[in-house]
Amino acid sequence: AMTLPDSVRELLTSGRLAHLVTIGPDGAPQISIVWVGLEGDTIVSGHLDASQRKLANVRRDPRVAISLEDDTVSPWGLQHHLVVYGTAEVVEGGAPGLLSRLAKTYLGPHVDFPPMPYPPPGFVLRTTVDRIGGVGPWTD
Repeated sequence: AMTLPDSVRELLTSGRLAHLVTIGPDGAPQISIVWVGLEGDTIVSGHLDASQRKLANVRRDPRVAISLEDDTVSPWGLQHHLVVYGTAEVVEGGAPGLLSRLAKTYLGPHVDFPPMPYPPPGFVLRTTVDRIGGVGPWTD
């Protein structure tokens, strides 16, 4: 596991949507748009629905990639973007609390989420970062 630079931490907690790539049973990539946050240097996302393919994919093959765009443009005119390659694990429970915390960033400080009285405990996907790519201060 690597220690994330501040520039990466800022982007991962900025409320930008993340593209999560997992590997399907036939080896094909599957992409999902997810909210992400940080717990230490671990990227976390919350999932209420146990039947999601991405969770089954990670249980079978823990290799993932996550990308996010930044608003900044490089001196060459390229939009900054982060690509993280990592190893994920599915942890039971904790999704409502995590989603509630992330909703303050993604939807607004007063939004209650999940929008149901008794959400299922769901799952938290915890991704340990193995390496970082993309265009931005994290690759300079």
